Amino acid sequence: MLVIGTVTKIFEHVAFVGLDEYNGLEAFCPLGEVTKSWFKSIREVLKEGQKRVFKVIRVDPVRRHVDVSLRRVADSERRDKLAEWRRSNRAENLLALAAKKLGKTLDDAYVEAGWKLEDYYGEIYAGFEEAARRGVAALEEAGVRKEWISVLAEMAKNYVELPEVSISGLFIIRSLASDGVKRIKDALLTGVEAARKFKDVKIRIYTEGAPRYKIDLTAPDYKIAEKAMYEIVHSVTDKARKLGCSVNFQRIKK
Repeated sequence: MLVIGTVTKIFEHVAFVGLDEYNGLEAFCPLGEVTKSWFKSIREVLKEGQKRVFKVIRVDPVRRHVDVSLRRVADSERRDKLAEWRRSNRAENLLALAAKKLGKTLDDAYVEAGWKLEDYYGEIYAGFEEAARRGVAALEEAGVRKEWISVLAEMAKNYVELPEVSISGLFIIRSLASDGVKRIKDALLTGVEAARKFKDVKIRIYTEGAPRYKIDLTAPDYKIAEKAMYEIVHSVTDKARKLGCSVNFQRIKK
């Protein structure tokens, strides 16, 4: 498993690491588990006070002895673990603020709200994101205690920044008809209508100079973004052809 650790002491052949998620339980990172690259001193790689992502490689529960490795952590694993840890910290900070407002403890916050959000949404912070999107309904669905709902909904609204992804594309639309401008506009407006079927999807369609019309789309995640873009492109293309326009679409790579 992956853990967040703070380097506390460094010696010639080992580094001592406090495991942040386990109340500072001390682990050991042997010299051979620091890096795959050649180095003269362990201090070239680690510094006291650093927070790093480590992989647990051995555990002796009787002696409470834990060995961890830095070199066995892949870049993708490090990025994912850091993102998870940051989201967990944000969630705890929000729970702590809510608990203070209600005159409760952080333990109360986890029992009466936090763990319920985790059980229902798979992660506490994901529950806060849903509350930011849908308000109190998202908290009620998760079974959060009634006295916490309005406070947590307020926290979500004020402090949670919802994730967004952006994709773009370019329509090339031409019409030789006398009312060609209107036909092109009508075709593009069907794309706007198609986007309204998707909650939390925003689009902007604008000209880059006829016959080039750019579409910028934002959505909560790529799956929704791609589905919405497909529907929009299909609607615009179908309408444009029915109106006698030539139409082509290409994605813009970022």
